[in-house]
Amino acid sequence: MIIGLVGKPSAGKSTFFKAATLAEAEIANYPFTTIKPNSGVGYVKLECVEKFFNVKCNPREGFCIHGNRFVPVQMIDVAGLVPGAHEGKGMGNQFLNDLIPADVLIHVVDISGSINEIGEPVTPLSYDPLKDIEFLEYEMEMWILQIISKGWEKFARTAKQEKAKAVDALLKQLTGLKVTKEMIEEVIKPFPTELEKWTEQDLRKFAKEIRQRNKPLIIAANKIDVPGAEENFERAKQKFTNLKIIPCSAESELALREAAKKGLIEYIPGEGTFKILNKEKLSESQIKALNFIQKNILDKFKSTGVQQVLDIAIFDLLKYMPVFPGGLNNLVDRNGNVLPDCFLMPKNSTALDFAFRIHTDLGKGFIRAIDVKTKRTVGKEHLLKFGDVVEIISNK
Repeated sequence: MIIGLVGKPSAGKSTFFKAATLAEAEIANYPFTTIKPNSGVGYVKLECVEKFFNVKCNPREGFCIHGNRFVPVQMIDVAGLVPGAHEGKGMGNQFLNDLIPADVLIHVVDISGSINEIGEPVTPLSYDPLKDIEFLEYEMEMWILQIISKGWEKFARTAKQEKAKAVDALLKQLTGLKVTKEMIEEVIKPFPTELEKWTEQDLRKFAKEIRQRNKPLIIAANKIDVPGAEENFERAKQKFTNLKIIPCSAESELALREAAKKGLIEYIPGEGTFKILNKEKLSESQIKALNFIQKNILDKFKSTGVQQVLDIAIFDLLKYMPVFPGGLNNLVDRNGNVLPDCFLMPKNSTALDFAFRIHTDLGKGFIRAIDVKTKRTVGKEHLLKFGDVVEIISNK
């Protein structure tokens, strides 16, 4: 799956992206720093099953720190969106199209209100960031509405002449947006069965509900450390009760991860503290900055928020679950790596789905599976659970 980063210019998207991936994204405080989408690898965090088996894992992808497994996920950071993006303002249509591959969106909002509606710097708290939350949802919905509405009357007539079911006709219309048949079936139930009878209001409502399923989003309330920003955060939570809104300081997370990468501190992403390892190598200003992060971010909010946003996006919004391949009598691969792999599987995945995910031949030759934790044999329709370890028995 793919996580898409969206938001206005200068809201901190590129800083969030770099903090999550440590990629060399260009960061500057002016509109449209990012023109082409950046692509990188972030990581979701979970409790590694090495603890259950009392072993030390050797991940082939990602990493593990003190029993915390970090599993890679693809991320894209598109250029900042501004009001009127669906009409082409600020190269908006191009940037919206860049989001088509994304399965879930992280909307980075400058919760301190220190940029205006088009991403230009202003005095902190002088702009209401709640407008940004509203504008992005509106732009996304209008973008999808435009795609649906284009040639709607002709499309509806053709569907009727060909006696196509509304679900199948709409699926054909929206297939380029990664919209699934299941999504349409969920949304379409209260709508008229004949597409010709749909009103403009029906189209607008359909576009909104499809967006919510096709591109669910979480709000990263960035720059939470700016004095007064916390009040805006609380207002946002009260107003947008249907959204997940997480206090965030991408700049602090980036500083901590870079310091950890250089061996100056020990830091586990998502944790509420860190340990200085080489104080003599830190300047007075660096120590002061680290103390600020601990006191004003970690002590107050329990984390910088970056890791929590990634985890919620994958595990709560998309409802993916980690599943480990492993043998009942052997957790080591042929290269000597212990629990080397962890796959993120969609909800309602079965043992057979997992076999195919590992390798097509395993799926084709599936005989049975073993729940390694419980040592129980299960069939191909067995539903997987979060953190399962599964051995596949196959004749291929």
